[in-house]
Amino acid sequence: WVVARLIRGWSPEQISGRMRLVFPENPKMRISPETIYAFIYSEEYKHRKFWEYLPWKRKKRFHKHGRKVHRGRIPDRVSIHSRPVVVEGREQFGHWEGDTVEGKGHKNGIHTEVERKSRFLAACKVEKIDSLCALEAQKKIFSSLPIHARKTVTLDNGREFHLHQELKMLGINTFFCDPYSSWQRGTNEYHNGLVRRYLPKKTDFTNLTQEELNDIVSEINSRPRKCLGFYTPK
Repeated sequence: WVVARLIRGWSPEQISGRMRLVFPENPKMRISPETIYAFIYSEEYKHRKFWEYLPWKRKKRFHKHGRKVHRGRIPDRVSIHSRPVVVEGREQFGHWEGDTVEGKGHKNGIHTEVERKSRFLAACKVEKIDSLCALEAQKKIFSSLPIHARKTVTLDNGREFHLHQELKMLGINTFFCDPYSSWQRGTNEYHNGLVRRYLPKKTDFTNLTQEELNDIVSEINSRPRKCLGFYTPK
């Protein structure tokens, strides 16, 4: 049961926590994350290379910087410090964090949006990393949602977000992180890392289809999360 989920890309913590939900009446089906790590890195099973299925693929057990503000290219930029306090608490549904995952040579990319409360990921391929493509991707993601599910979005300072005011037509207020402070939208950063497990840096997205990307997103949204009591974002 453990190995099958390691191969699916679940972390030891996700496996351990989910096991309690799937087998609530079976105390024999219990294993701690630390025991799973010990199994992965043991001499006996080292040849199986289970560490390759872990998030960061480290052979042994052992911050990303944000972008500067493109002040001239982001009109009507509103700081994250003016964002409603309710967003920080994650109690209200409909607050998102967005960014662009860049492909090889920065020619194309993937626009990602993550809802802060549910950790639900949405992603749309963009043919160019520019403001028009980013806006179209955001419209595709948000326009299918009911109004209560699209309240705010917090972005980094990339030049592709200079048309952010257009999202007001969908009822969305936009806010921007401080320069070099990607941790202020850490939920999105984390999920970009999950996407990178499937599409590592220097991957050319040219032949990636939206259908293939949807499969990746669906798999990520179907994984149990500790912060959700080991339920899934779905």
